[in-house]
Amino acid sequence: MQVHRGIPEQADTATVLTIGNFDGLHLGHQALLALLTEKARALGLPAVVLTFEPHPREYFSPADAPARLASLREKLLLLGAAGVDRTHVCRFDARFAAQNAQSFIDDTLVHGLGVRHLFIGDDFRFGARRQGDFTMLQEAGRRLGFGVESMPTLSVDGERVSSSAVRSALAEADLARAARLLGRPYSIAGRVSHGDKLGRQLGFPTANIQMKHRLPPLTGVYAVGVEGLAATPIAGVANIGLRPTVTANGRARLEVHLFDWTRDCYGAHIRVHFLHKLRAERRFDSLDALRAQIAADAATARQWLQDNPDRLQA
Repeated sequence: MQVHRGIPEQADTATVLTIGNFDGLHLGHQALLALLTEKARALGLPAVVLTFEPHPREYFSPADAPARLASLREKLLLLGAAGVDRTHVCRFDARFAAQNAQSFIDDTLVHGLGVRHLFIGDDFRFGARRQGDFTMLQEAGRRLGFGVESMPTLSVDGERVSSSAVRSALAEADLARAARLLGRPYSIAGRVSHGDKLGRQLGFPTANIQMKHRLPPLTGVYAVGVEGLAATPIAGVANIGLRPTVTANGRARLEVHLFDWTRDCYGAHIRVHFLHKLRAERRFDSLDALRAQIAADAATARQWLQDNPDRLQA
């Protein structure tokens, strides 16, 4: 999949296009992308996604913005796996936020992206003060020669599928519900970096994934499966959160202790699947107390994964 930063002034080809944040790429997103790629193949045109960085809610109200389900890199990987040919990542800034709806249609969709057919979610709004809607796009399409279709809301077990619903499930530690909405276990991917080696000192070496500025949608200690190091997922136990016993910098980190694994994995890109929550993150009075709890967590996670081998391979 090709990735472009920004939008060209003039498209070099017509496109079948969809627009959205696609955070987490849940089942609703997947259904929309299936329509996109099917139409694109039928017309012999590229399937194109327009997405935004940062998320508009992070721009307008950063203090109240929701936790991201996926980093930009993860999102691009998932879009590529869904069959998207090209993604344009548009910087959401003051200039873009001030663009009126008609200018968005003319300059961005028609001239910049060459839209021939457009798929949008049924609640899609655009332009300054959210003045643009589906009806406006339909009228523009009839006038300018592109088709417009809306994707109706998808429900699973009577629940509307949305990124907000996935966040709610993760916050409540309902990993089964999150997996139903996503169509897969919730996971976080990233590159293994050097940490402070505390886990090694405590007898439980960990693969460390820095979360950068991202507020994770879940915290605590989990039984996990890890992809990216071997032909099949590796069982482990993970802590995701702020590590209150050993640090006060307020930055989230994901640390994974891999069972029966002794090889170096620095620099590897891994994906951690969260399968079962063991407990909430908490502060311990001493490193000895932390060591004892890690040992107990590892034993509990190992037993749960042995009792549920199908979950590790799912």
